[in-house]
Amino acid sequence: MLSKVISAAVLGIDAYPVEVEVDIASRGLPFFSTVGLPDAAVKESKERVRAALKNTGFDFPLKQVIVNLAPADIKKEGSAFDLPIAVGMLIAEGVLTQEMVDGYLIVGELSLDGRVKPVRGALSMAVLAKKAGYRGMVIPEDNAQEAAVVESVKIFGMQTLPQVVEFLAGNALVEPVNINIQNAFETYSAYQEDFSEVKGQEHAKRAIEVAAAGGHNIIMIGPPGSGKTMLARRLPTVLPQMSFDESIETTKIHSIMGLLRKGQPLIATRPYRSPHHTISDAGLIGGGQVPKPGEVSLSHNGILFLDELPEFKRNVLEALRQPLEDGQVTISRAITSLTYPASLMLVAAMNPCKCGNWGDPAHQCQCTPHQVQTYRSRVSGPLMDRIDIHIEVPAIKFNEISSDTPAEASSLIRERVTKARAIQYARFKSDGIYANAHMKPRHIRKYCKIDEDSLSLMEKAMNRLGLSARAYNRILKVARTIADIEGSEKIATEHISEAIQYRSLDRRMS
Repeated sequence: MLSKVISAAVLGIDAYPVEVEVDIASRGLPFFSTVGLPDAAVKESKERVRAALKNTGFDFPLKQVIVNLAPADIKKEGSAFDLPIAVGMLIAEGVLTQEMVDGYLIVGELSLDGRVKPVRGALSMAVLAKKAGYRGMVIPEDNAQEAAVVESVKIFGMQTLPQVVEFLAGNALVEPVNINIQNAFETYSAYQEDFSEVKGQEHAKRAIEVAAAGGHNIIMIGPPGSGKTMLARRLPTVLPQMSFDESIETTKIHSIMGLLRKGQPLIATRPYRSPHHTISDAGLIGGGQVPKPGEVSLSHNGILFLDELPEFKRNVLEALRQPLEDGQVTISRAITSLTYPASLMLVAAMNPCKCGNWGDPAHQCQCTPHQVQTYRSRVSGPLMDRIDIHIEVPAIKFNEISSDTPAEASSLIRERVTKARAIQYARFKSDGIYANAHMKPRHIRKYCKIDEDSLSLMEKAMNRLGLSARAYNRILKVARTIADIEGSEKIATEHISEAIQYRSLDRRMS
């Protein structure tokens, strides 16, 4: 007898429907075959389904069993097909009828004792169920909160295989899971860090506020222990609050990687990712036979922090250029080519030299000028060209550490940043961008006009400080952001002056 169960799989960050067909024939010797490009985890479902059926009181048919996963030309991965295969076998054996199952999207991994275990990508599958108009989704209970974020879809969370059978047969009442999205946002939008905890470093805090307000990439240069990592960890707390669409897209990426905490319906805080400098290019950008997202995509709508920037492999840093420029990353393999979102702010940190003491009055630097230059040149020019703000973070002084004066809280900084972003959103609403950092040359010519005094100041900076030609547009972008923070329609001389201070590496490396 033939049965059909609708399931789903994830390709990229979106789900697609998979028709699980189970055919059981009584003639010939017993065997079990799974077709439709299954990977090893899918092939192993035979043993999990066999044990789950036996240990929950159902019979595993000693017949010819063929399971087809359609479409058959896309490789199937993971363990989410265990439950639909088991349900399909029960239909073919007459325990359930086809009509009982029609209209439900069913996913879930089975343990040997029949428990329904969570799967990856439940949110993407729920979005698919809504678009396809299914009457409901049968899903592991641990994934129910995540999937219930998608409105207009009935989500039925299940704990065991017998519970699924009783529900589909109409013998058990299971209420669909509902969550209050507003309450979920409030619950999961709190940050653990705050800028009020950072003593001193007012100049660096100001630079970070400017970077957040304009979406600018930033690099911090300073000796070990000066607070670079501490500042970077708190940058997400001053970015504008995530919108629902941003939250859904970010949650999708973390869901397919299995990074959501148990019971967490969505991600409502800006992601902060800080990979170690030994990471490979595949780990940073993404990779695998069927490409999976890397750290740049996990940082989507948030922060990617690269500490000890010159210690990263050069080919890894060069791979960052496409996502920083395009806001997405495309990974091509023989099987398929996938594009993942990667709209992020890059925050980098580095020592001023290999020993870390160059320019520190309290410690003597052991590096020669050539060694300093060699250390800094590990970061390529094309990558530095995509970083708008360079800021020096000096060692903090004792009187700043011991001061009882409270520092400004993240909430106050975020208010100013949000207002500046609102100005930019209104300015660029017809241009397809949302922040000053993404301005193209035509936008700079239109929105970054400066007067004669500012132009004269720029000329002096270029000539006397030895600023590179590529710094010109970066200074204008940052000055535009500073003006937006101040609520100024025009870029004034003081805005240009402050923006010039944020090009220290151009000046020092000239």
